[in-house]
Amino acid sequence: MSNPIKMVAEMYPWVPFQKLLGIKIESYDDDYAEISIPFREELAGTPNVYHGGVIASLIDLTGALSAWSGHDDKKGMRASTVSLNVQYLSGAKGEDIVAKSRAVKRGKELVFCSIEVFSVKTNRLIAKGDIVYRIV
Repeated sequence: MSNPIKMVAEMYPWVPFQKLLGIKIESYDDDYAEISIPFREELAGTPNVYHGGVIASLIDLTGALSAWSGHDDKKGMRASTVSLNVQYLSGAKGEDIVAKSRAVKRGKELVFCSIEVFSVKTNRLIAKGDIVYRIV
């Protein structure tokens, strides 16, 4: 992995929104990323249950990191999410969650990523989603 990509991963938890969520990068490798969020009541939509926006954000952030993780920095370093799709499968009630993402296809500028979110404690599938990420 090139140094610019490693720098992206190192600064990721310190971006203000990611810092607000309290994300923790568990691992990343070529085309793969894992990010967790410890439960805090401030992230709940109803008492003790994550707001769906937190889960959608985790899907987006983890997918983006998997896109960066296999990226050739010579092709550019400007990026954005093009599309985000989320399916909520189960409530995450007062528990830490982890998202696992794989970049499944790389085009000239677009990277297609598939993401699953699990309960850390029980490994129950909470949500799944897909993003299309653009890096130029």
